[in-house]
Amino acid sequence: MLRTITVGIDGSRESRAAAEWAAREAQLRDLPLKIVHVWRPVPVPVPVPVPEPMAQAPLLGTETQQHWTERIPREAAEGIGLRHPGVEVIREQLSGYPGDVLVEAAKSAELLVLGSRGLGGIGGFMTGSIGLSVIAHAERPVVLVRALEVAADEHEPEPTGVPSAATPFRPVVLGLDVEHPDETLIEFAFDAARRRGTFLRVVHGWNPPPYYAYSVHADPVLHEAIGSSEAEAVAGVLRPWRKKYPDVEVTEVSRFGSPAVHVVAAAREASLVVVGRRVRRSPFGTHIGHVTHAVLHHSTAPVAVVPHT
Repeated sequence: MLRTITVGIDGSRESRAAAEWAAREAQLRDLPLKIVHVWRPVPVPVPVPVPEPMAQAPLLGTETQQHWTERIPREAAEGIGLRHPGVEVIREQLSGYPGDVLVEAAKSAELLVLGSRGLGGIGGFMTGSIGLSVIAHAERPVVLVRALEVAADEHEPEPTGVPSAATPFRPVVLGLDVEHPDETLIEFAFDAARRRGTFLRVVHGWNPPPYYAYSVHADPVLHEAIGSSEAEAVAGVLRPWRKKYPDVEVTEVSRFGSPAVHVVAAAREASLVVVGRRVRRSPFGTHIGHVTHAVLHHSTAPVAVVPHT
């Protein structure tokens, strides 16, 4: 089956920003863009007796709602076609609970793109319950894009400081766990950097084992030894990937402290942040992981969450 870049839209500015990002990604990958709009059929209202003097507002009927739900994906597709003429656009209108429908739609996608309200500055994302549910259960990578995200945000500014989509891409940032490195996650990040013609910044945060906690701060030599060991572990994980992607320049950052804090800091100068989510089969809970959860809420760049075993 031909995979697509799939984006969920609802007419909001968040989803419009996601659709623009998805169109650019479809162009980078030479894949069709599928615009998915999910709506719930209007339940039949139960008549309630009302005193005569009280006026009643007209209810939104099924035909009216269906008109708007057909108009949203149509106008989105027309706009994408005008701004990105080289991208094949497919429209799909589905009904049901958005979280479940989008998870199902992601199965046939190369990746799924969703919009999220941006809080601005270091505030990052406001991730809703549907977005978190989709991220937690989707079998394919999910990219979260801030509201008002534009192409220039992913590129280096011009020498004058003016944002521009004509300059090189900012780096791709990968949050790496050296204890449980996953090939799917690492390959996604290398491939994203290669397609953008930019370098990959690999960020690793470490903390000493509990039994070292007090002695590390008091013993700089021990602290340095652990830091060197962690840096060597990062280099070891990346060594075969450097050979597989020789055209991708890689910088490695291994620092003491919270991995989430270091990844969020690196996101301020990134075009895309890539983090992982360990797949758990339980249907209950979000199962996103505390580092990925923190990055989702505080990153100022689009975040790709890659599920892995």
